[in-house]
Amino acid sequence: MLPHEHTVVMKFGGSSLADTDKIRKVARLVAARHVAGENIVVVVSAQGKTTDGLMKMAHEVSPNPSKRELDMLLTVGERSSMALLSMAIADLGHQAISLTGSQCGIITNDNHFNARIIDVKPVRILDELDKGHIVIVAGFQGMSYKKEITTLGRGGSDTTAVALAAALDARWCEIYSDVDGVYTADPRIVDPFHLVELSYDEMMEMAYRGAKVLNFHAVEFARRRQITVYARATDGGRETMVRRPALELGRAVLAVAGADRLVGLVTTDLAQTAELLAKLSAHHAEIQYLLSRPDGSGVLVLNPVTAPDWRAAVPGHDRVEPLFSVSVIGRSIGFENAMFNEALRLAADCAAEVFCVEANPSHLTFYCRGETGAALTAAFHRAFVTPR
Repeated sequence: MLPHEHTVVMKFGGSSLADTDKIRKVARLVAARHVAGENIVVVVSAQGKTTDGLMKMAHEVSPNPSKRELDMLLTVGERSSMALLSMAIADLGHQAISLTGSQCGIITNDNHFNARIIDVKPVRILDELDKGHIVIVAGFQGMSYKKEITTLGRGGSDTTAVALAAALDARWCEIYSDVDGVYTADPRIVDPFHLVELSYDEMMEMAYRGAKVLNFHAVEFARRRQITVYARATDGGRETMVRRPALELGRAVLAVAGADRLVGLVTTDLAQTAELLAKLSAHHAEIQYLLSRPDGSGVLVLNPVTAPDWRAAVPGHDRVEPLFSVSVIGRSIGFENAMFNEALRLAADCAAEVFCVEANPSHLTFYCRGETGAALTAAFHRAFVTPR
């Protein structure tokens, strides 16, 4: 086995593994890195829309499926990807072995359907690397301390990759998708600028506010363990590096990120707010923003991606607002009056009905009534973002 400093973790998303031709292409890329003299651990997502298809079937069978059984079902997608990629690598003449999350020592809490990694014991991976094998790991999954199969929530394969990189003392972690890094906004909405390098905090803010290239919890894990992350396209080209930054001073606008189809739970008084908070907490439903008004009423803003169980937590709540958010992200920007006033003007020009605003030094976020914020995203990007 090569020393740990020659270990690299490579993660491939579902679009990179969507069909057998793409799987063989990834196999050639992985094999080339192995031949170049690196210990290779590959983390894979489910192919294409496999997870969505499994979720659809689950809800056709049951309107309220057990979260434990959902975990058992959804892990099928990643297991399929890992076995197929291992076969393709073997066909190129290299020894590879596929391992599930539990087999490679990923230990989580017992929160089914949205678990968090609490420890990684990569003994099996180290044994296989010692034999010269390429190790393929099923992302998005682990095993709780109660010996139950768990899943890590949307984007959880990124977290698997970063956690393994930390546990293996890897050189870095490479996240591959069909996008060549991180941009200043969604390329489907505007013609953005490519970002060459980001700090952990900048990338976390972007991910939390709706940018989809990297998972928020994965970047949080990378920051905690000081793992450099590269966001790359499987087809090659440019990349974005996420790492601890040099000292950065002054104001800078970085990007615009948006999240569609958010949920605003409107409360009538402090007692109802406290009751809803307790119920959501019991279901591990993350709250994105809480607005408390002088009359005691409030708004709890949730993202269904990070709070998949919110309906189960508050089934009888009848004051639900469909919302979207658009955020200007950067350094020392959130309290600047000129930017705030310009943002209000742009929202009015786009006929965006502003529901509430969140401001701090790292972002200025507008929550608006409606389901999509494409027009406001484009307007903010034109007004505030300049090339780095």
